[in-house]
Amino acid sequence: MGEEELLFEREGNRAWITFNRPKVRNAVTFGMYTRLEELCDRLAEDDELRVVILRGAGGEAFVAGTDITQFHDFRTEQDPLDYEQRIDRLLGKLERLPVPTIAMIEGYCVGGGAAIALACDFRYTTPELQFGIPIARTLGNCLSLDNISRMVDLLGPARTKEALMLAKLLDAETAQQVGLVNDVFDAGVIRQEVEAVADRLAGLAPLTLRAIKEAVRRTQLERRAEAEQGRDLILSCYMSEDFREGVTAFTEKRRPQWRGR
Repeated sequence: MGEEELLFEREGNRAWITFNRPKVRNAVTFGMYTRLEELCDRLAEDDELRVVILRGAGGEAFVAGTDITQFHDFRTEQDPLDYEQRIDRLLGKLERLPVPTIAMIEGYCVGGGAAIALACDFRYTTPELQFGIPIARTLGNCLSLDNISRMVDLLGPARTKEALMLAKLLDAETAQQVGLVNDVFDAGVIRQEVEAVADRLAGLAPLTLRAIKEAVRRTQLERRAEAEQGRDLILSCYMSEDFREGVTAFTEKRRPQWRGR
């Protein structure tokens, strides 16, 4: 991965991370996940940092999921387990950053992009939002228990089942109504509005913000199951004929033919 696919910029006491593959709606490669994890490690040690903002380039998408072409190489049980563990490790580091994190969402925020946004503290979007993880319609794979837990925390069990089992994408109005996003701004002003939120956060007591963020995280962790409890669910999907059909159909731009095996 070239570093240009994941841009990093420091502006005073804030950091900007930009997913930069606009031609494919900023679909994330494994290399980009690695780079983002490295940035999280680096930012966790930055005592001068006050806010981190994540965004997608191009104005059409935050992130439209993981780059599906990489799943063609999945063959053994360890492949999906390693992948889901990798995502959990990354999102855990993003969630544990000691400063507030903001997802600035324009347009599509799907799959892995939705998972990244869910791990942030604040989410602001444009009216064009399409948010969800429609894997029941696209790939036929499975989420880790950590990612399911984040959705349940923000949407509740019923809405989480509706979003995942019916493969529904939430629009901006619905996302704001259910508390998934903090506010909705027009594309022409969203950066200005997000910067205003960042300015306000940067002017508040950093140790208090850190303590509140960590207290909420610990409360949520008490309700999460151990990752090992989801291993059988991950393998039941990723090792299936349906998953291979989903990946093939996605790359061939056709509807998958589900067999239930």
